[in-house]
Amino acid sequence: PPQPRKAEKMTPCTIILPAHDEADYIDACLNHLLDQDHPGPVTVLVVANGCSDDTADRARAYAPRCAARNWVLRVEELAQGGKIGALNHGDALAGPGVRLYLDADILMGPRLLSGIMRVLDVAAPRYAGGRLVVAPARSRVSRAYARFWQKLPFVAQNVTGAGLFAVNQSGRARWGVFPQIISDDTFARLQFQEAERFLVDEPYEWPLVEGFSTLVRVRRRQDMGVAEITRLFPDLPPRQGHVRPSRGELLRLAAADPLGFATYSAVALAVRLRRNQQGWARGR
Repeated sequence: PPQPRKAEKMTPCTIILPAHDEADYIDACLNHLLDQDHPGPVTVLVVANGCSDDTADRARAYAPRCAARNWVLRVEELAQGGKIGALNHGDALAGPGVRLYLDADILMGPRLLSGIMRVLDVAAPRYAGGRLVVAPARSRVSRAYARFWQKLPFVAQNVTGAGLFAVNQSGRARWGVFPQIISDDTFARLQFQEAERFLVDEPYEWPLVEGFSTLVRVRRRQDMGVAEITRLFPDLPPRQGHVRPSRGELLRLAAADPLGFATYSAVALAVRLRRNQQGWARGR
């Protein structure tokens, strides 16, 4: 009689999830994570940093569901807030294999993790992410901005890394600890050439901030993050690839959505006019 096949040895995955006062979001994030069709092995490291709410306790409540899937859940609490510190703490605890960095307000499509694992299950260094979908916004200005922004080549055709990105073990060896910078996702993405970055055609939902003034503050911070990397790591920006739309692409997008283009342009103009202003408030 035919012999039973041996269980296939699968590459382990560690999911590092920094969370600062995410009580309103952590449940949905973990529910979507635990609905993934990837069997494992998976370790989920929730790093609650500087929280004044019950983020950590909410995360611990998912231990039975993780155990039922033979996943490991570990919740760490840091007294000091700061995403970079949380990322580095999670990295220090992570085991071998793939590492996926996940913001606590992200909702993963059910086949995204398995798609990422397939792409990263190679020896060569690779970086991967899903197809970003902006969550429905409440304010009209945010909806218009999101509608246009999602169609820009960088978002529509590339792996943005916003809120979610993953690397295999040889890819993670490209850098040591995360430096104290604004844009950790850009820093990680630019460790890889375009040919080493892979878009998995499975969605994840990413929330956009609400309202014009908040969009301006966040966009200004994003621009500051890119400028900071250019200043501190000048070898990285040449790896960006096709980021800015050509004049023809921009005209086509503007003609298809004049209101979205006007909103996007108004935010960009306000960022330039307020370039010297300091400070940034979280948008939610």
